[in-house]
Parts: sequence; C-alpha cells; structure tokens
Amino acid sequence: MFAHPRSLALLLSVGVLTGCAVIPDYRRPEIALSPTFLGQQGVDHRQARHQADLTVWWAAFDDALLTRFVSLAVEQNLDIAQAAARLAQARASLRYADAALLPAGNASISATRGYQSVETPLGQVLDATPGFDRSGSAYEANLGASWELDVFGGLRRGQEAARADYEASEAGAAATRLAVTAQTADVYMTVRGLQARIDIATQQVETRRRLLAMVMLQYEKGIAAELQMNQAEGSLTQAEAQIPELEAGLDAAMNALDVLLGVQPGTTRAELAAVAPIPVAPGLAETGTPAELIRRRPDLIVAERRLAAANARIGMAISEYYPKFSLAALLGSATAVASGNLFSGAASQAQGVLGLRWRLFDFGRVDAQIAAARGQEAEALAAWRLAVLRATEDVENAFSALIKRETQVGILERGESAVARARANSLAAYQGGVVSLIEVLNADDNLLQVRDAKAQAQTEAARAAIASFRALGGGWGARIASTDSPSADLSTTNRR
Repeated sequence: MFAHPRSLALLLSVGVLTGCAVIPDYRRPEIALSPTFLGQQGVDHRQARHQADLTVWWAAFDDALLTRFVSLAVEQNLDIAQAAARLAQARASLRYADAALLPAGNASISATRGYQSVETPLGQVLDATPGFDRSGSAYEANLGASWELDVFGGLRRGQEAARADYEASEAGAAATRLAVTAQTADVYMTVRGLQARIDIATQQVETRRRLLAMVMLQYEKGIAAELQMNQAEGSLTQAEAQIPELEAGLDAAMNALDVLLGVQPGTTRAELAAVAPIPVAPGLAETGTPAELIRRRPDLIVAERRLAAANARIGMAISEYYPKFSLAALLGSATAVASGNLFSGAASQAQGVLGLRWRLFDFGRVDAQIAAARGQEAEALAAWRLAVLRATEDVENAFSALIKRETQVGILERGESAVARARANSLAAYQGGVVSLIEVLNADDNLLQVRDAKAQAQTEAARAAIASFRALGGGWGARIASTDSPSADLSTTNRR
C-alpha cells in the first residue's frame, strides 16, 4: 500500500534531519609540536656548496649519474608499479561508491517457448481443459529503474570512506616514490663510498709492496733482519685481505641498485665501474617546522586519510539503525501471442514501488557493527599519532647524524694530514736507521685507518642528508588538499 504523499514527505524530512544529527562528521585530529626541530639550528647553519630544493633534492648533489638513476627508478621500479596498481583499484572502488548514490537502470528482453507435460498434476488438469495447447510462447520487453534513497546518510558515509581510501592510496603511491628515490640515492652513495675505500686499500697495498721490496733488498744486503721481512710480508697480507670483503659489499650494493631500477642485477655495472668522488651533501634550503612536516609527508597523509575512512564507516554502521527506503519503476510490454503484438497498447505494463527495509529486530548485530567500527577508528587514531611521533623522530635522527658525521669528516681531514706527515717522518727515520720497521708499519696502519674512516664518514654524511630529505617529505608534490592538520593538542580526539 502506498503512503499518503504528505506523510511520506514528512517522514523523509524527519529522517534526513535525524540522520544528519546522529551520524558523526569527521574532524581532522589536531597536534601540538614544538616550533622547531632540536637539530634544526645546526642544519640551517651548515656550510654547503649547493642548497637543495626539496622537490628535486637529488639534483643538488651535482652528480649526473645519480640524477639519471633516480629518474630511471621512478620510471621502472616495480614497487612503484605495484603502488600504481593499488591506486587504480582504489579509484575503481571510489567510482563504485559514487554510483551507489545514483539511480540504477536496466533493460531486459526475453522470449520463451515452453512445452507442458501432461503427466504432471498441472498438465493433467490443463489437458482436461477444452482447447488446451501444450506448447506456449511468451515475449517481454521492459525498462526498469531503482533508487535507494539515502535518507540517513549511510551511502554518503560509504562514499566518504571510499574517497578517503582513494586519497590514502594516492598518498601511499607518493610515499612509495619517495622511498624508492631515497633508497636509490642511498645505495648510490654506498657504492661510491665502497669504491673509495677499495681505492684507499689498494693504495695501501701498493705502499706496503714497495716497503716489502725495500726490506727484502736490505735483507739481501744483510742490513735488515729476517724478522723485519716477515713483518712486512704479514702487513702486506693484512692489507690485501681487506679488499675482497669490500668488493663483496660493492657487488651487493650494485645489485641492489639494479633491483631498485627494475633491471637485472649487473645491468649498470659498467656505468659504475669508473671510480668517482663521494658526492658532497648539499644544504637544506627549506627545513620547515614540525607542523609543516605533518602536512608534507605522504605517509602521514596515508594515516590521516585512513582515520577519516574509519570515521565514515562508523556512520555507515549507525545508519543501519534506521529504515532504508527505495523507489523502483518498470515500464514495458508483455504478451503470450506472436511477437508482432508485443508493443501494442494491450500488451503494455507499468509498475511503481516504494520499498522499505528495516532491521527492526536485529539491533544487537548493529550494535556489534558500530562497536567494531569505533574500535577500528580508535586503532587508526593511535596509528596516526604514532606516525606523527615517528616522523619527528626520523627528522631528529637524520639531522643529528648529518651534523655529527660532517663534524667527524672535518676532524678526520685534520687527522689525515697529521698522520701522513708522521708516516713520512717514520719512513725517513727507518731509512736512516733511527727507528725500526714496526714504527713504519704502525704509521701505515694509522694512515689507512684515518683515510678509511674519513671515506666512511663522508659516505654516512651524504646518506644522512638523503635521510633528512626523505624525513622532511621531499621529492613529491603534495596535491591532497584535504589533509591540512592545524596545530593543537596531540591528545585531542577527532570526534564531535
């Protein structure tokens, strides 16, 4: 039975107002962070040849091969390809949720030919009817439409959840690009650092070979003892033994770089064969504030959008307390005679339906669904808060490592000059017979250790700069405008 139009309008109006009141609106979580990072002052006062724009920070290392590898990684990396596929799936889910708010239409045409058995009870009754024909035909053509009225906002909340999921996937794809870019640059620095260390070890091997040759010549002339020759041989062996270990690490780093580029390991080996200096870490043209970091890092956008989706799903669950209204209509033609009569006036048919579905005696399950949705929102809120803290931790750790490693490089540079002079003096004193070979070997060991430590510190300084750019969210375009997060208290809830 159809309701009176005025009653129906009143019911829908009350439902809309009630639904808007009971389903919670999402409010972005607010956070309180310090106005600056702990290490920001030290980073801002660094002396660097180049200042890096966060958008394309890798270009500030002034290394053409690094820039080329980063471009290849963005184009070919398979993690990025997977993220793009996930984004396409989320986009399809969003279109599906958008379509749920719109009327659905369908068209159907059917032609049926039947033959009735006379052995069944129905067939026996019909067979006794005069003029019964066991064969029959039916033809039908219809246009139908249906529309679920979103009176209490459940479908709209579903659309909001799908949109938030899509935006999370979009930010997730950006986070993957940022991670791959940083990993590519990081592995490249590792390659250059290991090459520098191998070069230092090779130079040390050559130095000790010359020393061994000199000792052997003195031994043959009876000037040096056999012990000194054995010591020189052992020192040479020790220096030579370091090279295979470093080369194994270099091979692994080159293979890792190829995988990041989406190519078979060994593909770029020839391009990297030539030893090049370790790129110098650029300055950070823009560090921003912790609050700005929250708006910039894509992984934090992912966490915030997931929280928004969880909040919308609470509304979807609450809407199950209320009735669902739907409208349906059918217009068509049906006949049991020849198809030529199908679209005649006598064969026309029409139907209109106002539907009502209400889980009136199922509120226990609805309560459970709402409780589960609230639990998921609480989990998402905690995950977002943790993501904020860890993001700040990433920045502080990267800034500290950058400052300390560069300080270490400066100390080692001064130490290298002093140790090199000491080594030259000890060699001259040994040749003059003033000191023993042990003094020369010790000076060689000290020089090797200082140079190797300096190469490691330079590598780690460059890697710390990369970690800083990554922690600050550099290297992608922040296009999701719905994720602004004003500063307030981290403990503030996101519910009204």
